[in-house]
Amino acid sequence: MSGANTAAAVDGIGDRLARLGDRVDADPVLLRRGRVLNTSCRLDIGNDVFLLRIIDGRVVEIRPGPLVTPSAAFAIAGDGGVWRRFLAADPPPGDHDLFAFLKRGELRVVGDLHPLMSHLLYWKGLFACLRDGEAGR
Repeated sequence: MSGANTAAAVDGIGDRLARLGDRVDADPVLLRRGRVLNTSCRLDIGNDVFLLRIIDGRVVEIRPGPLVTPSAAFAIAGDGGVWRRFLAADPPPGDHDLFAFLKRGELRVVGDLHPLMSHLLYWKGLFACLRDGEAGR
């Protein structure tokens, strides 16, 4: 399956990511939590790859793959089913937090974990912004 088809199959993840910067900019709590965060993160969603670049807590770039020699501090990877469950409008307990997927081994995080763990509430809020109608807090 091609990358574009996979992204569309994951509940419009490309569109959700495209709106992510605006949603973060509209959330003063999230901006405060990320005010000193400067990093890049690779998201592997099934066969699709996206590179997020964050400067002072603002999402300044979201680059869809394929990427030639992508450079990111860390990567979060999971199959499309994991992301579909996470992005559900009202996910069941255990599917509302990406770290629950990590604990169950359904998601992988590799690379330098310092930017992720030192700004954990920021990342949780950022990923919550991918759900329709949900604030990042």
